[in-house]
Amino acid sequence: MARNTGAVCRLCRREGLKLFLKGDRCFKEKCAFERRGYAPGQHGRRRTKVQNYGIQLREKQKVKRMYGVLERQFRGYFARAARSKGITGTNLLQTLERRLDNVVYRLGFASSRSMARQLVSHGHIQIDSRKVTIPSALVKPGSVVALREKSRKNEQIKVCVDTAKGRGVPAWLELDADQFQGTVKQLPERDEILMPIQEQLIVELYSK
Repeated sequence: MARNTGAVCRLCRREGLKLFLKGDRCFKEKCAFERRGYAPGQHGRRRTKVQNYGIQLREKQKVKRMYGVLERQFRGYFARAARSKGITGTNLLQTLERRLDNVVYRLGFASSRSMARQLVSHGHIQIDSRKVTIPSALVKPGSVVALREKSRKNEQIKVCVDTAKGRGVPAWLELDADQFQGTVKQLPERDEILMPIQEQLIVELYSK
């Protein structure tokens, strides 16, 4: 499984936005973005004028990094969204939100999407009582995503679930914390995806 193995805090600094790639660390004083809120590298402090293409590219890179998706897979998601009925940008975000690793993260079973991806690939997650080890698997409305029985004793996961109880989950998901499972009630509406994303810029980029 291809993935980014570099320093993820540099990604947040490059995009000029917290992407919450390191879980709890992103909320602490040790967060690299809080300490050095400028782009990484020798020329990170310089002010540069960004043209339209650069703005569109940065938006696409931001969303890719936020969801932990590489270029080829992201392009495939866009092509699928463009073929589907409805608004292309909204279709793209719905597809990304439906990824199993994202749903595990949204339900609060993991503190970050990278941790959620690891839980899935190591066999800790079930969909409708069947073990699934593919982080990019897309869930459907009505699907029940749950932790395997043995995994529910993991202390780190318990802490994440307790945090999710207080934080809450998106309206399109329903969490049963006592049973360590969640239900996908419906596809997420655009106004339920609260992250600062301008998907129209991505559509414009790929439409050239």
